Amino acid sequence: MAGTQGKVIAQNKKARHDYFIEETYEAGMVLQGTEIKSMRAGRMNLKDSFARIKNGEMYLHNAHISEYEQGNRYNHEPERARKLLLHKKQINQLIGLTKQQGYSLVPLKVYIKNGYAKILIGLAKGKKNFDKRETLRRKDAKREVERALKDRMRG
Repeated sequence: MAGTQGKVIAQNKKARHDYFIEETYEAGMVLQGTEIKSMRAGRMNLKDSFARIKNGEMYLHNAHISEYEQGNRYNHEPERARKLLLHKKQINQLIGLTKQQGYSLVPLKVYIKNGYAKILIGLAKGKKNFDKRETLRRKDAKREVERALKDRMRG
């Protein structure tokens, strides 16, 4: 749905391993001044973070943005809940989808687009352990096929 432009700040690589991503949404982030400065320096971590809808607004929880070194007393709290900006129609659609069993909202990546911090949120369904093993098996098989083709092209 959304193509990234600009600098990718943080990625949640574990998300695609742990979840089936059904759909993605691009959302803006409401940040404080020291947060965006710290993000531009690349000091953000999306590990174990998630999005939740509360009172018709979406929030990002457990995303760690390190304190800005020159922030002194105006610094932010590293793991505070941050508001995400989406259209009301999209939020209502997501409320309906997340009420279904097994769906959750997972942040996939954070990037700067046209000077604004954006986050790519994925509507995700959790994988079971056998699904994860199957995915790894397919990935290994694909790698082996590519390696065999590469060797054949050389020889």
